[in-house]
Amino acid sequence: MRRGFTLIELLIVILIMSMIYFLGFEGVEIGKAKPKPLTPLNLKENIISSELFGGQVTLLCINKCTKCYMRRNISSPFEEYKSAINLIDIKAYTIDDKDSLVSIEYGRYQDQKICLKMDFYNNGSSTQIILQNDKGSYFLPALFGEPKEFESPEDAKDYWLRNSNILSDNGAFY
Repeated sequence: MRRGFTLIELLIVILIMSMIYFLGFEGVEIGKAKPKPLTPLNLKENIISSELFGGQVTLLCINKCTKCYMRRNISSPFEEYKSAINLIDIKAYTIDDKDSLVSIEYGRYQDQKICLKMDFYNNGSSTQIILQNDKGSYFLPALFGEPKEFESPEDAKDYWLRNSNILSDNGAFY
């Protein structure tokens, strides 16, 4: 006569296997990758892949860029960006009509100074801007190309101007 496992033995094996599984895989999320912390070089990539991105979004950072908020469109309220942020003490610059580098002053939100405000659109474009922190200076293009790192905001400005001239000269054959 063949002897099989008793119900008690099977339950004990299932209990032991369950304990091993839960102890071994505690804190592991399967199937969903966590977004990388926001940095100047991956800002556009992270925002566009964010769950809050629905075709158009505005990013707004306060408190020396340690806390950020996003809104889906102009009439939506800002929602807190819950993923990690690595934009501490970022300064934003643009270029004026005389091709001079100008620091951007955004105003205030929740009675705190806004350090960064950018718009992102469903065609992949965003606000063109130069960012600077203690690690370097970064040029974030509006549409074409990847963000680039430079040693100074002046180097980033020169790159911006050089590339805007190339783009404006491309239409000369029309």
